[in-house]
Order: sequence, then structure tokens, then C-alpha cells
Amino acid sequence: MSKTFYTKDHEYIRIDGDTGAVGITDFAQGQLGDVVFVELPQIGTTRKKGEAAAVVESVKAASEVYAPVAGDVVEVNGELEENPAIVNEDAVGKGWFFKVKIADPNELAGLLDEAAYRDLIATLL
Repeated sequence: MSKTFYTKDHEYIRIDGDTGAVGITDFAQGQLGDVVFVELPQIGTTRKKGEAAAVVESVKAASEVYAPVAGDVVEVNGELEENPAIVNEDAVGKGWFFKVKIADPNELAGLLDEAAYRDLIATLL
């Protein structure tokens, strides 16, 4: 069973075993508007928690996507390079950016669960 955690910068990480799929939340894609370009990290690179890992560009702005936890990039969602609009259609499903092999599972404790993330969003609306 997968569990999802969130950052205050509106990234999510959906945990499956010792890896996690990282992307931007539905709230984030809604704020960005139509996504027109996604730059993904290279497989095999290592990211530190909070380090820029990807870039998402929309008609409104460009934004970095930060690694919610430290780890090695083990997979990227190549479909986004061909069709970045997937992020708008299904941000927390098919719109994931990359998968990371989690270096330290204890870092997950510093992230928000779904209820805490919903509370954060409520303060922004």
C-alpha cells in the first residue's frame, strides 16, 4: 500500500517500498496554469532533500521542483517530455516527474501528511 507525503512547496512523494514517485500537487498545477514544458533529472543522479531536481514551465511561470527526500533518481516520466499537459490532467497520478530511491526513510517524518497539507492549502485560499 502506498502512502503519500507533501512538502510546503507543493511537491508530493508517493511511497512504494523504498522508492517514491515525486511530482507537484494538484494545487500547484492549478496555480501554474497550462504546463508547457518539463525538464526532468537524469537517472542515476543523487539529490539532497530540498535540492532542485526538475523544472516545470507553464504559460504563467517557470518553477523548480525540489526533492522531498534525499536519494538517487531511478526513473523519470518520459511521457511528460512529449506531453507536459499530463501534469494538468492528472498531477498526482500519471503526472509524476521522477522516482527516487529513498536514502533515509526518517526524512519522511519532516513532511506533511494529507490532512496537514489540506490545512496548509486552506490557509492559502
